[in-house]
Amino acid sequence: MAKGRADQTTDQAPVWALGAMSGTSLDGVDAAMILTDGHRVLEFGPHAYRPYTPAEQATLRAALGRWPGDPGVAEAAEVVETAHAELLSRFDGAALVGFHGQTLAHDPRGRGTHQAGNGALLAQVLGLPVVWDFRSSDVALGGQGAPLAPFYHFALARHIGATEPVAFLNLGGVGNLTWVNPHAPAPEAEGA
Repeated sequence: MAKGRADQTTDQAPVWALGAMSGTSLDGVDAAMILTDGHRVLEFGPHAYRPYTPAEQATLRAALGRWPGDPGVAEAAEVVETAHAELLSRFDGAALVGFHGQTLAHDPRGRGTHQAGNGALLAQVLGLPVVWDFRSSDVALGGQGAPLAPFYHFALARHIGATEPVAFLNLGGVGNLTWVNPHAPAPEAEGA
């Protein structure tokens, strides 16, 4: 996708992007498609949800706070990969996939961040390019690696035509409030 400010237009042909998220609530995996030119949401597409079973939730819960190589982490990654592959394979027409993975451990000022799930494996299963490991680059550059929702909220504010500041409340395992200034050219560092 083209890089640039959120208010720029682009000559990039719109594509259907498929995104998946499994949050800290450990309830399951949500997926949705959007039509985008890389800067704007042009259209919302289909969406679906795949709940984690009680056994899968127990496996994930046992791996929370653990790092690669620790007991239970490989099993948790397998749960994440299987659930995502099952859900994402239901969609047709996507040009690419965004895969967050399941956050198991997050210490941006110390060890870093770890999301279970292998995007390269999902790319093989789905036959599509998969963008993944979103948080690590931000942490490597001195950021917190989270939350990611403000970037979506900024695009959503533009999509709904907000003309005044708007707040989005994201309730999950951790609650986040995003305050969006729709007149800003791009999301700000401390929020959107």
